[in-house]
Amino acid sequence: MPQLDIRAKLAILADAAKYDASCASSGTTKRNAASGPKGGLGSTEGMGICHAYAPDGRCISLLKILLTNSCVFDCHYCINRKSSNVRRARFTPEEVVELTLSFYRRNYIEGLFLSSGIIRSSDYTMEQIVRVARLLREEHDFRGYIHLKTIPDADPELVHQAGLYADRVSINVELPTIAGLTRLAPEKSAGRIEGAMRDVRTAIDDTTDAGKRYRSAPKFAPAGQSTQMIVGADAATDGDIITRAAGLYDRFQLRRVYYSAFSPIPDASAVLPLQRPPLMREHRLYQSDWLMRFYEYKPGEVAEAADPAGMLPLDIDPKLAWALKFRERFPVDVNRAPREALLRVPGLGLKAVDAILAARRWRRLRLDDVARLTASIAKVRPFLVAEDWRPVALSDRADLRSLVAPKREQLELFAA
Repeated sequence: MPQLDIRAKLAILADAAKYDASCASSGTTKRNAASGPKGGLGSTEGMGICHAYAPDGRCISLLKILLTNSCVFDCHYCINRKSSNVRRARFTPEEVVELTLSFYRRNYIEGLFLSSGIIRSSDYTMEQIVRVARLLREEHDFRGYIHLKTIPDADPELVHQAGLYADRVSINVELPTIAGLTRLAPEKSAGRIEGAMRDVRTAIDDTTDAGKRYRSAPKFAPAGQSTQMIVGADAATDGDIITRAAGLYDRFQLRRVYYSAFSPIPDASAVLPLQRPPLMREHRLYQSDWLMRFYEYKPGEVAEAADPAGMLPLDIDPKLAWALKFRERFPVDVNRAPREALLRVPGLGLKAVDAILAARRWRRLRLDDVARLTASIAKVRPFLVAEDWRPVALSDRADLRSLVAPKREQLELFAA
């Protein structure tokens, strides 16, 4: 590998990290420079070259890089695979530490997201990743956010050490189905991946339990673990992906499952699709994920919004698709329906539902009252009953979908 200066390495390895979507930083323990007995450097709070967003809307700025883009594996879908003709680079752990501290002091970032290709062996690579986190925490007293992408083939003790230093750890399941993983990443094992995720979950539970009994108990990945799967590289349907994600949430209590639309890469393998899937497909999967996590939909119900081929519609969101498919569940009376029924109404978000429940304790709600809580009352009207509104024949119209679907607008080039 040719000798490169740190700026050239950063250009290569920051660009190589852009394919990893799982760099959100919500849910971690609050720490700041004033919280330690001797002071420290960094914080997990505040605003801050990767931008992720916490549930409360805060922008989280992270230095998102790979330790190296060299790899001994040859996964078909990965631009950094062994047979790929890309420019290679490698940081030393000390260089990553220097970059993180330097960027933090300039107020560019408030944390680090570190992943890596596999060099020499999984254990050696994991040792280097852990060394970065250890140097930051122990040598420099860095209190900012650290997210480490761990390697399922590595020694479990190394993965455990990563969790003791990092706020969040993640292990990518790579593809939605075992058949897809076997075909496109034959050197990786679904069993080993899920075994590593299970070990991380057990460690989180054990340290959480210990923390309730002993104040000095160490924390392990306080922001939990996450994973990512590639969408569109194999034949998995949206229904397959939803079912897989639900199983991961259930078994490992993941904080997030991230979806990354497959992107054709240079010198692509012949077994890969020639075109990337629509980005809207990725967006619809995130919406379906939201329905399971916050709107009390069961995985099977979300999958029912898909077409007979198992694909979610791209022109409307999955919540609206489900409502159109199960019209017998509507309309819902905003003055009498329970919370779980209101959450099914297209166009009503969590805050709107909570506001309805609070307001109707004092008076009967009219359609205008609901209109003030939603961005599109036209989308909501066919699915609810209010004090002064009943949809009558509207909800049974054959062309209802065209009435409530978002209108495609032609943008004017020189519009003000």
